[in-house]
Amino acid sequence: MIFDAIVVGLGAMGSATLYQLAKQTPNVLGLDQFAPPHTLGSTHGDTRITRQAIGEGAHFVPLALRSYDIWRELEQRTGEELLTITGGLFIGQEHSPVQMHNKPGWLSTTIRAAEQFGIAHRLLDHAALRREFPQFRYRPDDIGYYEEEAGFLKPERCISVQLEQARQYGASVRTNERMVAFDATKTGITVRTEQGVYQTRKLILTTGSWITESLRHTPYQELLTVYRQVLYWFAIEGNYTQYTPDKLPVFILSERDLYGFPAVGGPAGGLKIATETYAHATSPQVVDRTVSEAETRRMYEEHIAPNFVGVGPACVKSVVCLYTMTPNGDFIIDQHPDHPDVLLASACSGHGFKHSAAVGQILAELTLQNRTGFSIEPFQLGHSR
Repeated sequence: MIFDAIVVGLGAMGSATLYQLAKQTPNVLGLDQFAPPHTLGSTHGDTRITRQAIGEGAHFVPLALRSYDIWRELEQRTGEELLTITGGLFIGQEHSPVQMHNKPGWLSTTIRAAEQFGIAHRLLDHAALRREFPQFRYRPDDIGYYEEEAGFLKPERCISVQLEQARQYGASVRTNERMVAFDATKTGITVRTEQGVYQTRKLILTTGSWITESLRHTPYQELLTVYRQVLYWFAIEGNYTQYTPDKLPVFILSERDLYGFPAVGGPAGGLKIATETYAHATSPQVVDRTVSEAETRRMYEEHIAPNFVGVGPACVKSVVCLYTMTPNGDFIIDQHPDHPDVLLASACSGHGFKHSAAVGQILAELTLQNRTGFSIEPFQLGHSR
């Protein structure tokens, strides 16, 4: 049997791709070395921020908007709640050079993107910030951008639902099966796993931080860097009702490299807050997945206490995830440099989940029609340096 496509890696991008492929042909296979959703990659932790005006660049906005449509379509089809609208509060200095996801001028780019695409938003001065959102400690020159339709996604449910839907459309899914090699043949690609051999016309690699293995011995083998990130849930010591989604939106403090979510796990569930660190490169094979008391204490002292009112110092829980970064903070959506029948989509540079549903559509279009209506030139390997 020759599959029309095999998708390897069934996290954010892979589950979305398999779902979009299966809607058009049941002759597709999804493979994963683990059993998604799992906690070993980049798509866990209960919630992921989604927003429409993208400070990482206006070229991401069509992906974000299309992803909103796909999440809503999936909700209608399945009855699942995947996307929760809370509004989004993004705080910083409008013309700051501070980078987020390797992108300078994040807040000003967000504001321009909102104006360009007609995305509903408000700008808040320092006084308005203090009045409307007293949960934060502000700096004198802070301004706020409030986006009405921002919110959060449930990553584990998004992955599970898309894989369930792919199966319903006829796709085959094999988990706990690791790919060990792939080779070009006259009819396409041979995929070898620890359990078997499969033939396919097209291969799609959406393997997250493991994508570096597929770029070895190519001009891009040094392109990507993997970084360890920690997600924290700190106890709410103040008035819990001030931190629920009706009072607190998802938030990004761009100058302080912090982001977080309203409390959704009850009074004992804590407030999820994280920062982004790029000090030490790692790999999914050797990353330290434990979180020490020392780094939790440092997170509170350096980031929580100076910026939040009534949060911590107790930490309810913490988990480790991975960012796979390109130098310019964009994604990779391209052919493998040595194999035209192999597509790569990964290296989401810490902001990919919100776009993953649309990336799945793009990969399905490229696989089955050899074209897509989305502009993907910025995501080609040569543009990612």
